[in-house]
Amino acid sequence: MKSETLEETKKINRGADNEMIEDRDGEKTEKQDDGFNLKTEIFSWILTIGAAFLSALLIGGFIIFYAYVPSGSMENTLHAGNRLIGFRLAYINKDPQRGDIITFRYPLDESEIFIKRVIGLPGETLDIRDSHVYINGSETPLKEEYLKEEWEVANNELHYEIPEDCFFVMGDNRNNSADGRYWAEEA
Repeated sequence: MKSETLEETKKINRGADNEMIEDRDGEKTEKQDDGFNLKTEIFSWILTIGAAFLSALLIGGFIIFYAYVPSGSMENTLHAGNRLIGFRLAYINKDPQRGDIITFRYPLDESEIFIKRVIGLPGETLDIRDSHVYINGSETPLKEEYLKEEWEVANNELHYEIPEDCFFVMGDNRNNSADGRYWAEEA
């Protein structure tokens, strides 16, 4: 009697959905349900791939971005052909600082993305004399150890008053960079 009760308990614990099959010796045993269901498996894969695709779209659209360096205006820091990954939320709680390299939409054609270095901050005055940058009338030039070569183009007797909602940017390769020195005159 006890053995029947034990067998009944085992069957209940295994589940009532299992069917009985006969093995080679003629003994009946329960067929175990392996739990594999093709429809469930396919749906699981579709759901996983869909979630990964949606995550990539959201991350790519709102958190990170990819940029391509099209010219040598930032040499020797960035070279033409380099590819960059940027963080869209980098300046959500703070403004760019002098010396930061930023990407932005070109002010005169917003379909173009530019990469430049922040030189002047909102509300400052910026003077360029003898290949040096002076901020707010300072007698000490800005230290710019990142410049590619001796600066010879658009390098003297330039004065800019930066509006409160703007930054003044220039490329590190000053002899070959379309930057704030030229846009201020065009705007």
